[in-house]
Amino acid sequence: MHLPAGCAAPYGGMAAPGGAAAALVQYVVLRGDLVRPPRSWPLGAVVAQGCHAALAAAHAHRQHPDTRAYLELGGAMRTVVLEAPDEAALTALAETLKQHSIDHEVWTEQPENVATCLALRPYPKDQVHQHLKKFKLLK
Repeated sequence: MHLPAGCAAPYGGMAAPGGAAAALVQYVVLRGDLVRPPRSWPLGAVVAQGCHAALAAAHAHRQHPDTRAYLELGGAMRTVVLEAPDEAALTALAETLKQHSIDHEVWTEQPENVATCLALRPYPKDQVHQHLKKFKLLK
């Protein structure tokens, strides 16, 4: 990775257990039911919800070393967008993340007051993947 002079590499070259660099990932989980009848939201509106949640999570946790390192990656940032089937699944995931002290933000669209998605702050994949593995990539 090439960084401008004076910029430290994320983690300062710190290696994760096993010698591989910790792969930072920001997970975004969108409700898939929003684009299907009866709701039938436009795709752009749903994508915007994911953008709002990702930015809210990055902003809320901007001082965390993982978030700072992730943002320094620029074009090499890795974001994974998953699908929750409905609001109940999204709410259950949020509760699970809360119980395990995993930093995240739930985005609630106003004035409808509808929880549309959630995003985690950037994490090393191995720290959070187990809580997200039942969700499939958004299609």
